[in-house]
Amino acid sequence: MTQRLHLVFGGELIDPSKNAFKDVDGIDLVGMYPDYKSAYDAWKSAAHRTVDNAHMRYFIAHIHRLRDEETAASATEEMG
Repeated sequence: MTQRLHLVFGGELIDPSKNAFKDVDGIDLVGMYPDYKSAYDAWKSAAHRTVDNAHMRYFIAHIHRLRDEETAASATEEMG
């Protein structure tokens, strides 16, 4: 079975209508999850903890969509 990793992260935004973080070093990395359901539950928990701050936002990144394993890696990726 293919693993579909999801990253949950968030932080304070400069402007609540945009997705630019006020302090990139202060981004809250909630965690990496093996499926969307687990990631959604973590996202919801983090979002509820910060509901009183209109500038705080949490996101779910679909890590499994960032790379297609069937496509050859670039020379830079092969260096590591």
